[in-house]
Amino acid sequence: MKRIVLGADHGGYELKNTIKAHLQSRGFEVYDVGTNSAESCDYPIFASHLCQKLQKGEADLGILVCGTGIGMSMAANKHRGIRAACCSDTFSARLTRLHNNANVLCLGARVLGAGLALDLVNEFVDAEFEGDRHVKRLSLIEDIENGKAL
Repeated sequence: MKRIVLGADHGGYELKNTIKAHLQSRGFEVYDVGTNSAESCDYPIFASHLCQKLQKGEADLGILVCGTGIGMSMAANKHRGIRAACCSDTFSARLTRLHNNANVLCLGARVLGAGLALDLVNEFVDAEFEGDRHVKRLSLIEDIENGKAL
């Protein structure tokens, strides 16, 4: 079973807890790196904690929640080996795993209702990377990450 790490800022706190309960009910092992209240806080801190768990191999996938999902995705993508995608439709949530091997889903609590957010989570965690033609493209992304000119 996949191990999933969750993180949120104050804007995503309630939705993170809804996602956590949903994933636990599905039998996933869930780690929560915070925040643990709706008190104002800085989203890059929680994105960083989540990404570090992924980089260390302590989790398989991550889900970050803030007001729009955009700030979390920007912060997460600064970490080596992280492929974070901000999604608001099920097609993108599924395809970002199938084609991009995304390892972090970013969601906007002020953009999505809980029902749609859980649908996105399901699509993301249930999809598996297809490999094949997509491997070369991911290698090119890694080259960019490592400072290699294309």
